[in-house]
Amino acid sequence: MSDILRVTVGLGDRAYDVLVGAGALSAAGPELVAHFPRGRAILVTDRHVADLHLDAVTAQLSRLGLRVEPVIIAPGETSKSWAGLEQVVDALLDRNIERSEAVIALGGGVIGDLTGFAAAVTKRGVNFIQIPTTLLAQVDSSVGGKTGINTTHGKNFAGSFHQPKLVIADRDLLATLPDRERRAGYAEIVKAALIGDAPLFAQLEAAGAGVLDGADLDQAVAAAVAFKARIVAEDERETGVRALLNLGHTFGHAFEADAPKDVIRHGEAVAVGTALAFAYSAHRGDCSADHAARVAAHLRAVGLPASPAELAHSDWNAASLVSRMRDDKKNRDGRITLILARAIGAAFIDPAADEADLLAFMETQLS
Repeated sequence: MSDILRVTVGLGDRAYDVLVGAGALSAAGPELVAHFPRGRAILVTDRHVADLHLDAVTAQLSRLGLRVEPVIIAPGETSKSWAGLEQVVDALLDRNIERSEAVIALGGGVIGDLTGFAAAVTKRGVNFIQIPTTLLAQVDSSVGGKTGINTTHGKNFAGSFHQPKLVIADRDLLATLPDRERRAGYAEIVKAALIGDAPLFAQLEAAGAGVLDGADLDQAVAAAVAFKARIVAEDERETGVRALLNLGHTFGHAFEADAPKDVIRHGEAVAVGTALAFAYSAHRGDCSADHAARVAAHLRAVGLPASPAELAHSDWNAASLVSRMRDDKKNRDGRITLILARAIGAAFIDPAADEADLLAFMETQLS
């Protein structure tokens, strides 16, 4: 257990730990078993993750004395829907899940978000445990209690805040992760540093692509999770400072929404969105052009895109992208809210961006 890093999300009597490192699942031991008083663990995953990890995870849980009852759904964003929610809720009810039990989410962000939402609404709330199998989920979606599904109006437009009881970020589960997905997940690590930890960014900048594996990755994941945990403890329901965690996301979600399905990854869109947030901050005079250039250079150094032209789609329209930004959940009073920066490690919230100026900026970025 000594090699496992532990980060606590401090929410009073709802506090929970995030275990980070190779072998974190086996190290959890009695701490994990305590959440399954009936000796069985209902586990939700998708077919793709099941093929890669279900046998190994089942074997580890069996050694702890748990009987695994898997619920396997279709992979991809299409399952993060009303129909997908109904499927998971029905599966939990069919198995007569009790409030004293937890359900396990084994997979990436889709599985975590969907399972968490299902847990939140089943019998008015059952517990759940996150075992994320992507780097993106380990550092972002598995921590903080945001759960939900997509609707015809946009991503995550139906959901709830429902905190897990435990998060197990086991690096061994990343062994099968394609390099592209690993890089995409890194976007959420560097985002944390850019929001409020300049020394961490300097470390990541010095390490370059070497941070994407081994013990260096464990340290980076734990640092990003610890940063997010502090924000969540201060503002669990995103009424204030937690909005900072959306650095790069207002721009990024617009690119995701306007791109053909599955062409770009969330982390890639966030990377470009983060570079644009710094570039727009420099354009407005909020931060130096040197800081914006450092951000873009680091993203490229680890293999991430840093401009719209570097995404795997090129047919962008500035007016359409800005229109997507108007739908962002952070917006208030009909104005676009942007997360911008005064410097690396000094992000801030602009609750009323100048839409005409934003449109002009986006047009220059796409030209």
